[in-house]
Amino acid sequence: MPDALQFPIIDLSSPDRFSIANLIRQRCVDHGFFYLVNHGVDEELISKVFEQSSNFFSLPIEEKMKLVTKNHRGYTALHAEKLDTTLTTRGDSKESFYIGPLTDDLNQWPLEEDLPSWRCTMETYHQKLLSAVTKLLSLIALSLKLEEDFFEKVGALIEPLAFIRLLHYPGDLNSSSEEIFGASAHSDYGMVTLLVTDGVPGLQICREKSKQPRVWEDVPSMSGAFIVNIGDMMEGWTNGLFRLHSLQILAKTVLWNVWKAVAPSLVHQDSHP
Repeated sequence: MPDALQFPIIDLSSPDRFSIANLIRQRCVDHGFFYLVNHGVDEELISKVFEQSSNFFSLPIEEKMKLVTKNHRGYTALHAEKLDTTLTTRGDSKESFYIGPLTDDLNQWPLEEDLPSWRCTMETYHQKLLSAVTKLLSLIALSLKLEEDFFEKVGALIEPLAFIRLLHYPGDLNSSSEEIFGASAHSDYGMVTLLVTDGVPGLQICREKSKQPRVWEDVPSMSGAFIVNIGDMMEGWTNGLFRLHSLQILAKTVLWNVWKAVAPSLVHQDSHP
């Protein structure tokens, strides 16, 4: 059985910003994961998001398919994606719903009469998460020996492509003998990912993705905390200083939601951390 990892806890409300930034640097150089607490997203709101997410995924498939993904917004059906294309199995055992920036009018929403308060709950959650990520990025800037408003100055926070992805992993529906993944081995795009679960285990990381066979370690959830990992873009911007590891999710009956922050405007800037 894989070992369970223990990550450092980053307190977003701590007044000792330089000590917290140094801790972020140490862990991102090591494995790119940490827990984020006192992030400003209320437990009550997170519970509402899980409840509303469950309400959507409980709809009949024909109702969910009315909101099938367009412009990277909306519903993706079970087995529609396979993150590890080297596998011979069918697609990953998950269904999802993408919610992008609130300002571009591209999001798809369930009808209010079908799922009351669904849209306003998700919009509030998006706004709260964006605020938390903005604060986190200032600490990441300090951890890179930069001014804490670096990402703001170079345009990373100008209309960022910030996404919420609601995820449902129904598990091994066919009880077959083959290994079933909710999300097969992959890395996350973008700057950072904030993940919160309903407590059901399944997330694993591989710290040495180039070695074979891969060794996978369990990542336990923590009540009230987001699990944070850096993405492909952040690893590239730091010239590999901040390390990105492979992830996979074992298929279990679980509801998760994931926040992925991408800032494409920064790619076109001349200055890089």
